[in-house]
This record gives sequence, structure tokens and C-alpha cells, in this order.
Amino acid sequence: MLTQEHVLAKLREWMQDLFEIEPDDIQLDSNLYEDLDVDSIDAVDLVVKIKELTGKQVKPEDFKAVRTVQDVVVVIQNMTAE
Repeated sequence: MLTQEHVLAKLREWMQDLFEIEPDDIQLDSNLYEDLDVDSIDAVDLVVKIKELTGKQVKPEDFKAVRTVQDVVVVIQNMTAE
């Protein structure tokens, strides 16, 4: 299983590259939609990156409840633990 720190570092890298969000703005308690202005199209790009990292398809039910960066970290950790 990937560590929280590793996953957070990857998320910061992806979100800077994909959405031009400053890495310092991406904290575990950051709300994807309200704090970081991630929209549904951006979420699809993020799901693609998660699939590249884990080698697994993200289940829609796993990602439906995602609201914060911490939620994304947990989904990725759970996928890599399976």
C-alpha cells in the first residue's frame, strides 16, 4: 500500500500539471470543488491518473463520495491495498 505522503505528493504533482493549482494549496482537508475549483471534467482527468498509478479501473461508487483531497488519498490507498 502506498503511504499517505506518497499519494499526496502524486496528487499535488498531477493537480499542478493538469489544473495549474499550486501544490501548497493542496492540503488533505482541501475540498476539491469548493477550495480547488475542480469540476467534473477535471475529476475524469484525475481518475485517469489514478488508473495509471494503480493499474486498476476506479469504481464509480468509490469516487462518488469523494469531496476532499483526503478522500482521494483513501481511495488510492484502498485500491493499492487490494
